[in-house]
Amino acid sequence: MSEKTELDPRHIDKRTVARYITQGLVDEKAFEKHLKSLTDVADKAVRVDTISEDDPLDDDDLEE
Repeated sequence: MSEKTELDPRHIDKRTVARYITQGLVDEKAFEKHLKSLTDVADKAVRVDTISEDDPLDDDDLEE
């Protein structure tokens, strides 16, 4: 497999990348290099609260 400078975004999803590495569509060393190049943005994360339609609401769930 020739080394590509850019990885196809469809192939680097962490849920499927192992399959693409096995199939030869993604070079494992290129993928590791890509992971190391990513910046840590954990401090920019925002908490998201959701309410399920199946769960009964109580007064504490409704904030105004």
